[in-house]
Amino acid sequence: MKQNDPLTPRERGGEVLLESKRFCIVRLQERCADGAVRARDVVEHPGSVVIAPLVSPQEVCLVEVVRAAVGETLLELPAGTLDRVESLAAAAARELEEETGYTAGRLEMAGRLWMSPGILRERMTLFVAEELSPGPQRLEPGEQIRTRVLAWDEAIAFCLDGTIQDAKTVASLMLLDARRRG
Repeated sequence: MKQNDPLTPRERGGEVLLESKRFCIVRLQERCADGAVRARDVVEHPGSVVIAPLVSPQEVCLVEVVRAAVGETLLELPAGTLDRVESLAAAAARELEEETGYTAGRLEMAGRLWMSPGILRERMTLFVAEELSPGPQRLEPGEQIRTRVLAWDEAIAFCLDGTIQDAKTVASLMLLDARRRG
């Protein structure tokens, strides 16, 4: 799962302040440029995957997800935490099927992103899913997710006009769009 990632805060001698099922808060001692040492609290996360499901060359499947942290329903690409022992591709295939019902005939890694490196150690791996076959969603208990297929150009316009506010979705779609345009 690590794929040559740098050492975790715990592996660098950080002090665990809080540990939950999904993440850990670790206090590191950071040496500043002036030689002073200061405490830095960071969230250590196991990593995640995000999937761009291409229903056709000109359509992408997004999901409307109720997000408790912000108190809103956000339009996003399907994604999920690496919370079990499996390859990145297997995690992407599983999350795609759980959240959208689609299975991919072709799944290709397209990039890796640090989500919010000032405070959060979460590396997200982007996959593009193609040759999709529809099926039923397999939502986890408590998940509130509805699929929404958009024209590719509409999804990009939503990134640019602020309709899509989720950072992983904006970054992933804009990266893929730039590559499509050459």
